[in-house]
Amino acid sequence: MSEEFILEMQDIVKEFPGVKALKGVQLKVRPGTVHTLMGENGAGKSTLVKCLIGMQHVTSGTVIYKGKKVNFKTTQEALDAGISMIHQELSPVLERSVSDNVWLGREPKKGLIVDRKKMRQDCLELFQKIGMSLDPDEKMKNLTVAKMQMVEIVKAISYHSSIVIMDEPTSALTGTEVEDLFQIVADLKSRGVAIIYISHKMEEIFRISDDISIFRDGEYIITDRAENLTQNKVIELMVGREITDMFPKKECSIGEVVLKVENLCSGKAVKNVSFDLRKGEILGFAGLVGAGRTETMETIFGIRSKTDGKIYKDGIEISIRSPEDAIKNHIGMLTEDRRGNGIIGILSVKMNSVLANLKNYGFPVNAKKMDADTKLYIERLGIKTPAMASLIQNLSGGNQQKVLLARWLLTDPDILIVDEPTRGIDVGAKTEIHNIISELAAMGKAIIVISSELPEVMGIADRVVVMRESKITGIIKRSEMTQEIIMKYATLDTETQAEA
Repeated sequence: MSEEFILEMQDIVKEFPGVKALKGVQLKVRPGTVHTLMGENGAGKSTLVKCLIGMQHVTSGTVIYKGKKVNFKTTQEALDAGISMIHQELSPVLERSVSDNVWLGREPKKGLIVDRKKMRQDCLELFQKIGMSLDPDEKMKNLTVAKMQMVEIVKAISYHSSIVIMDEPTSALTGTEVEDLFQIVADLKSRGVAIIYISHKMEEIFRISDDISIFRDGEYIITDRAENLTQNKVIELMVGREITDMFPKKECSIGEVVLKVENLCSGKAVKNVSFDLRKGEILGFAGLVGAGRTETMETIFGIRSKTDGKIYKDGIEISIRSPEDAIKNHIGMLTEDRRGNGIIGILSVKMNSVLANLKNYGFPVNAKKMDADTKLYIERLGIKTPAMASLIQNLSGGNQQKVLLARWLLTDPDILIVDEPTRGIDVGAKTEIHNIISELAAMGKAIIVISSELPEVMGIADRVVVMRESKITGIIKRSEMTQEIIMKYATLDTETQAEA
């Protein structure tokens, strides 16, 4: 191996039953650099790094690390050798504390007893080092997704690795937390640590990358210095075509009010929220992380308890105490945490698709109808899967998201709530998801889209509701939307609601 590289992966092939995920790809990583892997979901990026760290085993190919040929059988072997990974899909131990999660399996001990005082102090020192404010004794279940992501980042750094793999590390972070992460990355680089970075966010990629490797459909396309590439060139190489319209918004007539929410409250999480939603409308919800957008939708969908306020559907007040009540009222909700409360990884694509609609298949189950419905939505949404019987956990993030969309569309909702629908999804799949949402609105469905990406919410929404500290601060028409106006309301220190 050339001394220029800390890692070389040569001619890597990975086969799953019915699909060849990696087709002889390569990767060469220099120490002290950020090497970004780019490609659409299903391009092979995550599979490649999972093969590196022993989560999956290569079918054929060679891995050379620090000049020696390696073949890690387990993630622990990779960690012991100095390679750690921050995963895109979080898997915290929710009932345990932050410090328990950071030091899980390697707790400091006094004899046979865990030294909780030292573990807590070690945690605080790590937090202080990276400028993070968090209570080591807080239970993980009480944290936001963003805070859980930061704990995962701290955990990976705590191994003092030579290579740190970051798979979509900023997908749930606020702007301030992203800046904190970039400071961590700069510090790691200065100490000679190599960062393998996977992201779909173009601005951050070109800000921190030294080298970029591009993959498509399990094949290696190119590696180049970031300074030699442009966003348009990267997108073209990723998808094999030019993307001309990221937000394919269809013009459609907006009809009568389908959903009306009056002074909705849920403890301290939702405070006197009022808005309406019309047939054929895409209503965006914007705001900083923690503004109360998700909590509002969880209250409407019956995941959270309503403590005050009224919900009307088609002019009639309805009572929603559970998701089952919401489904009966033809309301569907695609949640933001695809892995935590979305897909069931050990079940098939078919079972994940029909899960919310099982009662409609009778008893005994009408297997033919179930197969026909699943096939219809695989074709309709362009879901890439070897078969409907394939495990959903083997699909790319974008295809998993489409299966979850199929799940709710099979319930034939009048109202569909989608929370962060393109989080962790590549640029090509994002366009497809946007197109599906736009087509649903054109069919007369009423859509609510929560997104932390302002270009996305502005690109597809007819109006945008802005929230701050659990309250609505502004409702903005499409003709008057700008990022500046949305951010003004997102940071506005006021209790008054305004409609632009």
